[in-house]
Amino acid sequence: MDFELTQEQKMLAESAASFAKKTSPVERLRKIRSMPHVEGVEQRHAAKADPRNWEPAVWKQMAELGWLGLFYPESVGGLGLRFFDASLVIEKLGTTLVPEPYVASVVLAGWALLKAGSAEQHAKYLTPMIEGDTSLALAWQERHSRYDVTKVKTVAKKSGGGHALTGEKVLVLNGHAADHVVVSARTEDGALALFVVDAKSKGVAIESITTMDSGRAAQIRLEGAEGVLLTGGDAQVALEWALDLAAAAACAEGLGIARTVLDMTNAYLKVRKQFGVPIGTFQVLQHRAVDMFVQTQLLESTAILAAVRADDEDADERRRAVSIAKARLTAGGKYVTQQSVQLHGGIGITDEHDVGLYFKRMQVLCTLFGDDEFHLTRFASRDAFASTVGE
Repeated sequence: MDFELTQEQKMLAESAASFAKKTSPVERLRKIRSMPHVEGVEQRHAAKADPRNWEPAVWKQMAELGWLGLFYPESVGGLGLRFFDASLVIEKLGTTLVPEPYVASVVLAGWALLKAGSAEQHAKYLTPMIEGDTSLALAWQERHSRYDVTKVKTVAKKSGGGHALTGEKVLVLNGHAADHVVVSARTEDGALALFVVDAKSKGVAIESITTMDSGRAAQIRLEGAEGVLLTGGDAQVALEWALDLAAAAACAEGLGIARTVLDMTNAYLKVRKQFGVPIGTFQVLQHRAVDMFVQTQLLESTAILAAVRADDEDADERRRAVSIAKARLTAGGKYVTQQSVQLHGGIGITDEHDVGLYFKRMQVLCTLFGDDEFHLTRFASRDAFASTVGE
């Protein structure tokens, strides 16, 4: 397999790197997280209250660059490229911890909507997001689900010409800011289905929560909320595919973080002195820096393969590549950020130093869309893997 980037892909990656550095440096995240928190849907949409933790103007700018529709078909307003192209952008966004909900809205909710919705529903809900006018969220997790998309207690009962949804969803990424929420629920016949709910509609109660990486998500309670049934595809297939795509995106973002942290640490080892010499001259610290480099290279290899396979129609190959990469992210990504904190010494555990922000984001990425236990179990349960055991 040829991993050499095309000229167009190189330009895309360079553009994303420049955008991250100039438009959204880490200082911007620090500024945004210090903004006052505003509760409630009514207040959230008030003119002077903006607890999104991201900025609509920057979101629109990303849309104008074409990033929100990179791997979506031209029929819905996208550019018709592959997810791998989007992963190049996601990686660069990770280098400065850009807070806009690219993974939550574009990758996770958008892909589920694409695969489960009809052409009419794409035009109504997906295209405006690709144009940067709205954002989406996918509400699939419940308190008992533990990464299983089929464990759903939220119910949808027919009401008039639509459905009334009742239930609770947890840790809804971008749920605190989304205009529309894609919700999984069981219909009256027990079938798993996806619905689109207007975040401002009656019967929707949104509680914004702060995550450990200074981001925000939501707990959403539905009490007879009106939902529009997505009618273009199988809900379970759409959900599982969207989660695989999002897991591959987490690996791409984690790769951007690992590379950044590795560079930060190497630079620090060259300037921090003890006993009159740079600590980078100490052999034991050199060994740890080499281990960080090796782990970053391993993460890069698996993240690339996951990005290549993430939008593959072959579900088995897709799951294989994604699970390997996600397990590697947990092992290697955590190692790199943990070692970076230690090698920075006391300053590494202070909030004023950026390495702590990268460390926290990496911890979150490792648990989103399936932790290492989930993905290792899924990989081991594959028929192709099981058939080789004992040979």
